[in-house]
Amino acid sequence: MAKRSAKRRNSRADRVDQALPALSSLTELPAFDELRATDEQQKAFEAVCTRLAVQEALSADELMMGCVVRLDRGFPAVMTALGVMRAEFATQLTKGDFSRVAVGDWVCLRVPDSHEMALIQAILPRESDIARWKGGARGERQTLAANVDVVLVIQALGVEPISCERIARSAVVARDCGAQVSVVLTKADRASAQVLSQDVRMVREVLGPDVPLAVTASQGDERALAEAVGELEALWGNDGVRALVPKGTTAIMLGESGAGKSTLLNALLGHEALETGAVRGRDDAGRHTTVTRRMVSLPDAGIIVDEPGLRSLPMVGHERGLAQVFPEISDAARGCRFRDCTHTHEPGCEVQAQFDAGAFSKVRLDTYLALAHEMRESATTLDPDVVI
Repeated sequence: MAKRSAKRRNSRADRVDQALPALSSLTELPAFDELRATDEQQKAFEAVCTRLAVQEALSADELMMGCVVRLDRGFPAVMTALGVMRAEFATQLTKGDFSRVAVGDWVCLRVPDSHEMALIQAILPRESDIARWKGGARGERQTLAANVDVVLVIQALGVEPISCERIARSAVVARDCGAQVSVVLTKADRASAQVLSQDVRMVREVLGPDVPLAVTASQGDERALAEAVGELEALWGNDGVRALVPKGTTAIMLGESGAGKSTLLNALLGHEALETGAVRGRDDAGRHTTVTRRMVSLPDAGIIVDEPGLRSLPMVGHERGLAQVFPEISDAARGCRFRDCTHTHEPGCEVQAQFDAGAFSKVRLDTYLALAHEMRESATTLDPDVVI
């Protein structure tokens, strides 16, 4: 029976391997020494090794630690001290939700002599979990990337001023999931100096002055753009983006399809390594091209997780992130007379009282209210100590 099962696994691995890109073709992946597991994850790996030695009589020599650097059709590519390996899940992980591995996850691997692929024996605890809720209610979460330090919120500029609600939405998700936030405004050459200046000031007003911000252009001289808009608090060009992701840092780019993520990554890499789409004539927006979640190692910088464009980013379950992005408004909400205050018309509203006193701007308050309203409408229950 064991031989028959092994043959079945090997035959399946052969069929899958033919449909997956060759590991030798994945040239932009980070090396193992660029990836850093935490002390807690190292201890968790040692605990898994001890458990497997007792339960399955596996030797520590058979096990190794690896980081998931790419997902292709559900089959992870895992970087180890011995190089990159294609992996599938051990039998005990194929039941329930335990096999939902994400790019950035640290795992315990085993490479059996009779198996073409490595086996993931365990997924180690995550330091951060960049996830969104699937559907319109609490319940199933989709992890976009694990163990990420920084979320780069990518927003394309254009002829008209941008809406900051999408940027704030991504920032709320990032902070709620345990990561820091930076903003990258792309395609600045499509905006006039006046619109560009307005957009940068708007982002600063909504997210606050402490959130790092970089501006890039698809064409033209970024230095000339910087000079045209005066002394704005922003980093400029590809070097500015690299400064947001220094060596030893892992970031993920979040943005809508056509925001220019693949074009930006190609510019950071210095060559056309990632496919980009043509620009649509009707709206001057790029087409979505990224279909695989993967890590990309940047020269003289850190690691970026390339993520397919997201059509939606529901606010369900991210109340704590809202409080972290808008702390002064969240604190004011605790002083409202009514716990279910919407901060729009109710008597005794401390949020409106502090707004009238100049504690925060209208655009910052309006963005908070829009996101809070969405949470209030979609959430069935709230954490009892969170007030929005």
